[in-house]
Amino acid sequence: MEQKKKEEDDYGYDLFPERNEGKHGATSFRENMLTFNHKCKFMLQVAMETSPYAKLLLTAMKSSGCKVLKERHFSCEDCDGTVSGGFDAASSQIVLCQNNIHQQSHMNRVVAHELIHAFDHCRAHVDWFNNFRHLACSEIRAANLSGDCSFVNEVSRFNFGLKQHQQDCVRGRALRSILAVRKITREEAEKMVDSVFDSCFNDHAPFGRIPHSKKDAKFAYRDYANRNRYSESL
Repeated sequence: MEQKKKEEDDYGYDLFPERNEGKHGATSFRENMLTFNHKCKFMLQVAMETSPYAKLLLTAMKSSGCKVLKERHFSCEDCDGTVSGGFDAASSQIVLCQNNIHQQSHMNRVVAHELIHAFDHCRAHVDWFNNFRHLACSEIRAANLSGDCSFVNEVSRFNFGLKQHQQDCVRGRALRSILAVRKITREEAEKMVDSVFDSCFNDHAPFGRIPHSKKDAKFAYRDYANRNRYSESL
């Protein structure tokens, strides 16, 4: 039992208490969470229907043979206060932290970020639990392509800079994500990120570019949706 507990902690499951049996809060707390749960599910639906990031990723996953079902592959749960979401590779399910996501724009980013992990899981057979380089690569891609490092979001965090700002933001957010779910030192995490950074930063699938804004994501979604039109017209 102690070994099982250690493995769960090492993989970040302690951040998502509802992923583990017997760790639910008191009934009154769970009743209070019902409002959060309803709001979370509503914002998820809005994200899936209106966010160009989410729409492109959902379309790409369906094309790759990994159709995403809202009721099966998403779960609104209460989490540790330090995280907004996560991808549970063991169940192929995206966890949305209903107690930490309060705005639609935040939900859109979390859904996009976690769908990139799901897309990587679908297309690349990522070894999430044993290969830190695989984890680092997916975290780099998620930070780079989800809008996490957009100019608007960085300004809201009071982060400014022009030269290689996207790279610096992506590197920093990937490091924080890895350190949140794996019990390793910052030095070890930095080594893993550095070892795969260039190739993973330049892997823009399925967007074909870095979508720096919602407008960029709309163009990427349009291009992806029309990708076969030319060949079909020949």
